Amino acid sequence: MDQTVIRMQPKSNEERKASYEANKLVKRLRRLVGEAAVDYDMIAGSDKVMVCMSGGKDSYALLDILTYLRDRAPVRFDIVAVNLDQKHPGYPAHVLPEYLARQGVPYRIVEQDTYSVVKRVIPEGRTMCSLCSRLRRGVLYRVARELGATKIALGHHRDDILETFLLNLFFGGQLKAMPPKLRSDDGRHVVIRPLAYCEERDLAAYAELRQFPIIPCNLCGSQDNLKRAEMKALLREWERRHPGRVETMVNALRHVRASHLLDPEAFDFVGLPPSRSQYGSQLQHAEF
Repeated sequence: MDQTVIRMQPKSNEERKASYEANKLVKRLRRLVGEAAVDYDMIAGSDKVMVCMSGGKDSYALLDILTYLRDRAPVRFDIVAVNLDQKHPGYPAHVLPEYLARQGVPYRIVEQDTYSVVKRVIPEGRTMCSLCSRLRRGVLYRVARELGATKIALGHHRDDILETFLLNLFFGGQLKAMPPKLRSDDGRHVVIRPLAYCEERDLAAYAELRQFPIIPCNLCGSQDNLKRAEMKALLREWERRHPGRVETMVNALRHVRASHLLDPEAFDFVGLPPSRSQYGSQLQHAEF
């Protein structure tokens, strides 16, 4: 009897290196999402997490990683994906439903023409993002109530948080960024950002590795004049010239010293403690 022996061709050095780097990337992102979830107590047992899907790389990665962690977490929680079709011209409405169905993830597609509202209200040439964001948030809060979701997960990552910090610093006159966990003004919703520790370049590489069907984010045509793009470029340039600066900025956001700033509402400058060692106990009771 003729036996055919099939010999597997060994991987090249380039293939082995690529496989090694891809494995490191996947483990790093899963670890960072898990750390953020634990550090900020994002997800508890019996939570129903509504993952907001835009069709961009970040929301795909968020859903993919949370689904992986859900199946291995010590607490049991459910996931439902929600996409808001805002009726942008050229929006490929079939992409997300087909993807989510293939993944076996429960989902809801919400159709609401906020695009026409924004175009009617905002003058031509002005940035539409602020109003669009408020309208979108209102719809998502409503859908969360309808679904009984206890947490609303957004795909903002570390770079988004830093860009928002710089925008508020340079243009808003506030020391404020995107919190990893936030309760809505009416107290009815809790918003979480599990990608808070993840770098955008890692998420871009992950999206390429996983071959997500990306939907362009510039369908509204209002992206060219965004100040956020300036902040993104500024961070890139700083990191190029001074490697590690971005990570230092992230650490700064995690180690706030209100006693060394100028806000009398965040620190009691009138009733200073008699010693510096007592600052810490005062800071624990300060409201930021």
